[in-house]
Amino acid sequence: MANTIGRRRELVRTILRFLLAVFYYLGGTRHLMVPNDFAAMIPWVPHPHAMVIFTGWSELLGATGLLIPRLRKLTGIMLAIYAVCVYPANIYQAYWHVPFHGVVLGWGYNAPRLALQPVLVWLSLFCTMVVDWPFLALGVRVRARA
Repeated sequence: MANTIGRRRELVRTILRFLLAVFYYLGGTRHLMVPNDFAAMIPWVPHPHAMVIFTGWSELLGATGLLIPRLRKLTGIMLAIYAVCVYPANIYQAYWHVPFHGVVLGWGYNAPRLALQPVLVWLSLFCTMVVDWPFLALGVRVRARA
């Protein structure tokens, strides 16, 4: 029973890790393709255009790191930190109605985005085996066979 739960959890982690890699790959590509739209979200940052290029490459490297077993845990931690660091830009876009591709996206887009940012942090840590929460908190423990 415990092995079955463990295998299922690892399958879920693998699927989530792949989906997260696709998410970050697409996000990084978008940062590099339309940097001016992202730069408008961080007017307080010195050299916002350069920062967007840096974050785009960071997302691409993060997506790649998720797929390399040796780098997986470090990548998960770094992507979680990254998601926390970009949160102020998301708040700024939402509250100051910064357009993206000339369109103000509104609260129908921004409210879920802001609410799900902590989930993105957790997902980065869970799918890279940095944390097991909430599963261990619920008493689901998987013991390794001797």
